[in-house]
Amino acid sequence: MTEPALGRRAARGAAITIGAQAARILIQVVSVVALARLLTPHDYGLVAMVVAVIGIGEIFRDFGLSSAAIQAPTLSRGQRDNLFWINSGIGLALAAAVFAGSGLLALVYDRDELVAIGHVLSLTFLLTGLTTQYRAGLVRDLRFVSLARADVAAPAVALVVSIGAALLGWGYWALVAGQLAQALVQLVMLAVAGRWLPGLPKRGEPMRGFVRFGWNLVASQLVGYLGNNLDSVIIGRLFGATSLGIYNRAFQLLMTPLGQIRSPLTTVALPVLSRLSADDRRFGDYVARGQLALGYTLVAGLGIAVSASEPITRLFLGEQWTGVAPILRLLAVAGIFQTLAFVGYWVYVARGLTGDLFRYSLVSAAIKVACIVGGSFFGVVGIAAGYAIAPAISWPISLWWLSSRTTIPTRRLYAGALRILALVMVAAATSSVCAYSAAAWGPVAALGAAALCTVAVYAGAAWLVPPVRRDVARVLEMVRMIRTARPRG
Repeated sequence: MTEPALGRRAARGAAITIGAQAARILIQVVSVVALARLLTPHDYGLVAMVVAVIGIGEIFRDFGLSSAAIQAPTLSRGQRDNLFWINSGIGLALAAAVFAGSGLLALVYDRDELVAIGHVLSLTFLLTGLTTQYRAGLVRDLRFVSLARADVAAPAVALVVSIGAALLGWGYWALVAGQLAQALVQLVMLAVAGRWLPGLPKRGEPMRGFVRFGWNLVASQLVGYLGNNLDSVIIGRLFGATSLGIYNRAFQLLMTPLGQIRSPLTTVALPVLSRLSADDRRFGDYVARGQLALGYTLVAGLGIAVSASEPITRLFLGEQWTGVAPILRLLAVAGIFQTLAFVGYWVYVARGLTGDLFRYSLVSAAIKVACIVGGSFFGVVGIAAGYAIAPAISWPISLWWLSSRTTIPTRRLYAGALRILALVMVAAATSSVCAYSAAAWGPVAALGAAALCTVAVYAGAAWLVPPVRRDVARVLEMVRMIRTARPRG
């Protein structure tokens, strides 16, 4: 495929993905705002204790086989059937394990309510196990419209179910019902869109490469997940459900929408980069452009969250959640460095370097564990600070590590990231002053002032600083491609 044609297909995928994610983020914000006023921090804390375990199981349920199917140069019908049954079987086994182990979870946290919650949420493993290869098939075929429909409809239905249940007084069961509804809707919609019924498992199909790729990837994801969720485990164990509920709201308000943007962009990036893997120049150019696109959009938005965490908390959650603000600010700092390092994950997966990814994940997780455990001596805010410091330490290491394993434009990536960091620091400092000055007029005015200051700083830098001007021109070029691309299902 020629570079312009591939660029147009990437732009179409990005256009669809961005539109769908805008809708999902809107749904997420509505969910946070509405349910925060209907449920208590205690309700969120209880469900978060179980969801932390569910997340670990989800990594094993996928087993890296969705990415293996997307990345594979060829995929036969028999291989696809076998992958479906492997994922489904893993999902069934995990559902049984979580159902049986819910009592142990309740014992660890000393919360009897977790037994019933674990029993019900164990069903999500079976549903998502059946869904895995339907999603992978649509991504492999670049059918982003079908994916977008399911990814928007499922959380929308979940939101309606959760709000209805909360209004009926179900408490934390409202959150559980929403989780089940979302998994069920996604399965039905993706299976219908896939127009494919799996056959029986077939012997003789070459599956070793898929399993090896998946095992290395799942090992990396497991290490990363444990590091990413250690903070929640420590807070729930040491400080209780209410403190965990407050921390969880900060996470849901910021990191969940951030993940909802970064993850689907990976859905677009992986098939494109996999096709470019043999061409180092084009591959490196797409990676560098991807970092700039993330840096001048997501990182800029995270800078606003750093400077305006208090008005954001007051506006979206209400006065009862004021403890969220300092945590939100620190999580935004963590998100900035995580976003800068995110393109490295694309490179590892697109070039099949999952073994190297696993080894780097061990280093990254060790840094995160040390920072979070050290921060725990200073309470919940100290844990959030440790969570923020860890990616700031590991981000420069990640690029160095990756450059020793494969060809990437290392100097270009470092230089671009440093410009992004310098600009967001100036913007956040300026916006903090603006938000503080406008605080007397309410949270909307304070947040608006921070956003306007951020736009002014970026516009001024683009006008006065030639390297920033070139970066912005590249990002705008990608935006124009997205705006003119015609979506295809």
